Amino acid sequence: MVYSMTGFGKASFDLHDCNYTIEIKSLNSKQMDVFTRLPNLLKEMEIPLRKQISDSLLRGKIELNISSSKNEDANSVSINTDLLQDYYAQIKDLNLPSNDTLGALLRLPNVLVSEQIQLSTEDKNIVENALTLAMDELQAFRKVEGLALEADLRMRLGLILEYKQEVKRLAPIRIEKLRTRMMDNLKALQLDLDASSERLEQEMIFFIEKLDVTEEFVRLKHHCEYFEEVMQNAELTIGKKLNFISQEIGREINTLGSKANDAEIQKMVVQMKDELEKIKEQINNVL
Repeated sequence: MVYSMTGFGKASFDLHDCNYTIEIKSLNSKQMDVFTRLPNLLKEMEIPLRKQISDSLLRGKIELNISSSKNEDANSVSINTDLLQDYYAQIKDLNLPSNDTLGALLRLPNVLVSEQIQLSTEDKNIVENALTLAMDELQAFRKVEGLALEADLRMRLGLILEYKQEVKRLAPIRIEKLRTRMMDNLKALQLDLDASSERLEQEMIFFIEKLDVTEEFVRLKHHCEYFEEVMQNAELTIGKKLNFISQEIGREINTLGSKANDAEIQKMVVQMKDELEKIKEQINNVL
């Protein structure tokens, strides 16, 4: 089944009297690239969260943003009252004039102490479970997008096969036209064709065999069928495989073009190349 690399998921959780919101989105990328923006409390979980994302989402440019409903820094400090009183006693004995004694004291070293909350195992489980919910929503988004991608790929693959059938119809006509043109050219040279007709026939057969495209038809059909088969796979990550198959399809189409030697067939080949380019563009979005 086809999954898109594009997706978005959201979840929320409560931790230490604060509500947190997880937003995670994925975009196209050849590799797995994870970018995180975490509040200070969750910084220590960055590596396990990255691994959780990589194991689940597999591929894409992933952006994880976890935000809180309050300013963490607003209530994350306390006053070291003993030290503050000690500073105040020393300053008071100096009898120095000051318009803002309290402000000056609060700016002295170690008066304001940051509170470090240690996350428990239960806290970490809450965060990881919320991330799982957000990623489940993102995967559901990817699946819906993937259905649209799959429909488009099937449609364009069908068009390539239709153009191939038209080339198959035109191929024998092209051979007869080519034979007639060669004979007319030889007659125009006023050569004695009867004397060397057997040899001429052999050379013509040899030349026409070079233009035979039966093998290309067979391989092109096989590659298209394999493309369909891979799309029906239960695998999640099929984008790279589809890209490799599309390259093989392109080789057969190019060979058809090089052997065409006919304006009508060339037109069909151009149409096939156009559809293949659109397929390649869509494959860039496939997981």
